[in-house]
This record gives sequence, C-alpha cells and structure tokens, in this order.
Amino acid sequence: MRLVLLGGGGFRTPLIFRALLQRRDEVDVDELVLFDLSPDRLTVIAAVLDGMAVGVRRPPRVRLTTDLDDALTGADVVFAAIRVGGTQGRVRDERRALELGVLGQETVGAGGLTYGLRTLPVMLEIAERIGALAPYAWVLNFTNPAGMITEALRELLGDRVIGICDSPIGLVRRACRALDVPESAATVDYVGINHLGWLRSLQLDGTDLLPSLLADEAGLAGIEEGRLFGAELLQGLRAIPNEYLYFYYAQRDLVAELATGRTRGEVVADSQRAFYRAFTDAGPVEPAAALAAWSETRMSRERSYLAEARGADERDQQDLSGGGYEHVALDLMAALAGGPARTLIVNSRNGSAVPQLPPELVLEVPATVTSDGVGPLPVARPLDLHQLGLIASVRAAERTLIDAVRHRSSATARLAFEQHPLIGSPRIAAALVDSTVADHPQLGSILR
Repeated sequence: MRLVLLGGGGFRTPLIFRALLQRRDEVDVDELVLFDLSPDRLTVIAAVLDGMAVGVRRPPRVRLTTDLDDALTGADVVFAAIRVGGTQGRVRDERRALELGVLGQETVGAGGLTYGLRTLPVMLEIAERIGALAPYAWVLNFTNPAGMITEALRELLGDRVIGICDSPIGLVRRACRALDVPESAATVDYVGINHLGWLRSLQLDGTDLLPSLLADEAGLAGIEEGRLFGAELLQGLRAIPNEYLYFYYAQRDLVAELATGRTRGEVVADSQRAFYRAFTDAGPVEPAAALAAWSETRMSRERSYLAEARGADERDQQDLSGGGYEHVALDLMAALAGGPARTLIVNSRNGSAVPQLPPELVLEVPATVTSDGVGPLPVARPLDLHQLGLIASVRAAERTLIDAVRHRSSATARLAFEQHPLIGSPRIAAALVDSTVADHPQLGSILR
C-alpha cells in the first residue's frame, strides 16, 4: 500500500508513522510519501521517523517530495493534514477575532471560518489532482475545519472522502472508563458534526448506562467533560457534549478571558518554531536527537490542548499517552483495506442516519466501515431541538462559505460569517473576510 501524507512535514506526522510501526500486521504500508511545501520541515520530520524506525524490522519506505503530482501518482490512501498559512495564520485568526470581540478558536466560530476560507481553495485544487492522478484512492481528511473541508471535498470525490477526528472517541473512552465498561463492548449513540456533537447513550447488553453516570456527580468530576461543563449542565442536556462545545456554552466568558492572555495558537506556534529551528539551523539532523526533541515538544503540546477551555485542569494521563487520531486513521485504513469490519465515529454523508437533516450533509456519527466504504448507522432517537438547531445553524454557515469559494463571491463569504451563531454581526463579518483576503492576496482573485 502506498500512503501519501499531505502536510508530511507537519508536527503530527510521526504519530502516524509510529502507529504504522506498531500495527504492521493490520495495515501493511510499503511506501509512505511525505508531501510538504517546506523541504526543511520534511528533512526534520524524516529524521524523527528515522529515529523511530531504529531496530524495527521492515519499516515502511519513506519518500519526501515537494511536488504534489509526484506525491499523488499511484496513491492508495491519501491522508490530508495541511495547514494553509501555517501556525502564524492560526495566530492571526485567533487574535484578530478576539480583538473584534468574538471567539477565534482554530476550528470554531470566527477562527474556524477564516481558516476554512483560506483552506478551501487549496483543498479543492488538491481534490482535482487526486481525481486525475489517484481516482481510486481513499482520502482521509484531517485538514481543519475537518467537517467543512470533508463536505467540500465530497462534491468532487464522492464517498471516497472520509473525515476523521479523535475527539469523539476520546469522549467515549473517558465515559467507558468512568463506568468501568470495556470500550469494545459498548454501543454508543454519538451525533453531531465535527467539533460539535453529543454522547447521548452508552449501552452495554441493551442497557443504557449513561443516565447513571450523569446522576453521579463524583463520577462526572473524574472525567474532563464533567470538570469542564459541570454536572448541572450535563444533567440538563441529558448528554455529554464534545469538549469543543464549551466554546458555545461559555463563549462570553471565554472571549473576556482570552483577550488578555496568550491564545493556544500563540503557544503552539512558539513551541513548534523552536523545535524546527533547532534542527534547520544546525546542519545535518541526528535522528535520536530529533526524536527526543519531538517527543518532549509533543508532550508539552498535548498538555496544553484546549487549555483555553480547561484552565488549570490537567489533561487525563490516558489522553496524553493513549491512541489519538492516528489510531482512528489506522482503524479506518485497516477496514478499508479488507480487514474486519469496524464501527467507527467518522465524518461522512448523512444518508438516512439522521432523517431530520439533509442526506448530503456530512455528519459525525458511528458508521460501519468495510472495504466497500462507510455506512452511517441510524441514530438511536431523533435530535432534540437544541442539538438540531445548533448543528443546522453552524453547518449552514459552513456550507454558505463553501458556496462562496465555489461561486467566487465575497458577498456570500460575508453572509457565511454573518450566519454563524458565534459571530452575528455584519460589521465583524466584513472585517474578518476583508482581513483574511488582505493576508492572503490569492483570495482576492477568487472572491469578487
């Protein structure tokens, strides 16, 4: 199997490689192609991979390229994890939104839409090249905002595009640990869109155990979501929200707090800049040193994940060391490659899983994955009005932004920002669109 990583010089690439080394019996990748626009970043990450491969029998062959067509030709699986504008783009997104009085988190609200605005044109061009050079490849999308980008790519590549995220499975694992239930034995009802969903039931042998967890305030205090949202909100919702919903439930408090402190983007940008610079300025890269530095930087980064919402709370140790999105990707690849069918929470076409929403909408729900693709499972019960309304309003704004890029309309882009429930201001919408275009002049030739 030839696996292509778009954004292969990115900081998380070694996580995918480590999972490949650990799970060669399930997913036999012969060649791993790393594509990135930065040859320096590729060189540093390749050294980290070399450090990981020491002592491993038959590690995948790693090839580096800055030529997109070269990377895509002959691909069996394309894993997309690019960051248009780099970490500095995220810093600008988050800080500018806060200066305008709205949330600017990377994938949520103003930050998510500005990130999507500059990313959509690039990803749509990449999708065209995939269609021409690797039409039968599976495309696993981790490029943020993952739900919006996955929905846009589907218009060109259809059902062979699947979006992945580790937030839902992290929530399920924490709930299973709190209930002392084996994850493999649980049947879950999770529904939403990327970074906006709820765990609504967790069944073992036909009995829903989630109500007992919601009634147990001490048990809720033992999981991140319980500490983050508080028992009263979870009990009122009769569900456990994805951690990113904190940006909706506490938006006013967070805007005030973040405006005076460092954003997550600033923290990540500083740590990653220091990591890459330490090696790109030092001549030949020694694999062991690169691996040690990457591991230390990764742990620091993981500890600060969603720190703007968690405050002083430490992340659960299992979330620092356990499998994340890389294992979701490997689970998906194993099933698509002909391994045993798996039930995974992924981003794919709704179909009839949630009859209240359009069939073409991309949802994040449990699905059966086989070599034939993804089949979303029907939700256990209809969405309540709160869930339905929030999903519909956020995805409506995202779909409007996709239309803006596709139809090259700056007016439609402003409308998308105006529609989002975390913005709600024509003045702020126009300022965000105009500043994003100013930062990325190529958008000026796209939006008219």
